[in-house]
Amino acid sequence: MLRLTWVQPEDLVGHELRQAAQDGREASAIAARWRAAGGHPAPMRAGASADPASRWLRQLAEDLLDELADLPGRLTDEEPTDLAGIRASCPDWPAPPPRGSRPAPDGPLRLEAAWLGRAAGCLLGKPVEKLPLPAIRNLARSTGNWPLNSWFTAKGVPGELLRAHPWNRRSAPTSLAENIDGMPEDDDLNYPLLNLLLLQRHSRSFSTVDVATVWLDELPAGRTFTAERLAYRNLLAGLVPPHTARHRNPFREWIGALIRADVHGWTNPGDPGAAAEQAHRDATLTHTANGVYAAMFTAAVIATAFGDACVGGGTSSGDIHACLRTGLTVVPPRSRLARAVTHAIELAREQPDFDTVVDELHARYSATHHWVHAIPNTALVAAALTHADGDFTGSICRAVSGGWDTDSNGATAGSIAGLLAGTPAALPDRWTTPLKNRLSTSVGDFDGTGFDTLAHLTLVEASRP
Repeated sequence: MLRLTWVQPEDLVGHELRQAAQDGREASAIAARWRAAGGHPAPMRAGASADPASRWLRQLAEDLLDELADLPGRLTDEEPTDLAGIRASCPDWPAPPPRGSRPAPDGPLRLEAAWLGRAAGCLLGKPVEKLPLPAIRNLARSTGNWPLNSWFTAKGVPGELLRAHPWNRRSAPTSLAENIDGMPEDDDLNYPLLNLLLLQRHSRSFSTVDVATVWLDELPAGRTFTAERLAYRNLLAGLVPPHTARHRNPFREWIGALIRADVHGWTNPGDPGAAAEQAHRDATLTHTANGVYAAMFTAAVIATAFGDACVGGGTSSGDIHACLRTGLTVVPPRSRLARAVTHAIELAREQPDFDTVVDELHARYSATHHWVHAIPNTALVAAALTHADGDFTGSICRAVSGGWDTDSNGATAGSIAGLLAGTPAALPDRWTTPLKNRLSTSVGDFDGTGFDTLAHLTLVEASRP
């Protein structure tokens, strides 16, 4: 039986009820109706419940999703989604660089390090994606790899531990140390490739409709998940952005827009405001509020980190802490994401033991937020980068060892820390050599492309007027 994940109405209701609790809508009466009718909570880790609902319960689920969408929220003013509202909420929005700024001659090496960093961090997190935090720690400890400092391996792991906590089924054959042979396909790399295509076809002045068009032309529906899958469904149903992000989409504040943000930062060196605006146009196809802010924050951090590779001025810093501070200037300061990132950075500065940082973040968010929600994951990435002081190995290992969306967090931390490292030669060989300068993907004609080529293609878009 085909049981498509992330789209079943009877599963979406539970996720939307959780979203309502987070964004300040009073949904207790609707929740009671759902429970009384036999409706179940949202699956905690799987993308779909095991059994389909009856036709009657499914129709009720669709009706309740629409009722939930009509409820007023108390955070609407503090967490706008439209760009004008976001900018009005951000008193320290970064100024544009001087006219004529352009990437410096070392731009290709910086970008290659960023692409490699994104791939290595993603690959590190792939075998433990979806695993609970204690399982990640026990698997690494069993092979002497804790604190995490290298790839996960099955060699030496006790059989009873693997039976209790098996590796991610789809990823282990290509992501454990003994199996790595180039960079396997992953949505954390597919979306940057899609955004390269987007810029090649529409330039940096693209619209959200242009994003949708590229997706329909180049992105197989089966390669989408959570908010992206529902926005794709909404496009096929005839909806247009930004309604694609809102209609029966309880995942609109999850991590999907964040993992698409890197190219927007890479192509706006020294201009975090422009990077954030570019990320906003991309993100609003699928996300709202904090889901959008996570993408804008990430793009602004990356643009700042790349700024010192910019001739002619611009906002720049090789200091990860300054980069994170600049990232926060494009996020409404009263939003949940701004508060979460600020708290995580402060926590990472105060605590010498990163496990303690992670434990406190999990105590704060795990009971109320899904493991791929943007707020806890963005906070964790910020904490990892802060605690590692931008060091490449320290950043990706801390991000992955913190659990939740391990491959996405490793990818984002790796992209930023790789960019700060400045050159592929500055990244330890154990992370880059197994990648073999080869990326597998189903996007466009990129299958088998090297990271040096991707850096060149990215620089072309960053250099366009």
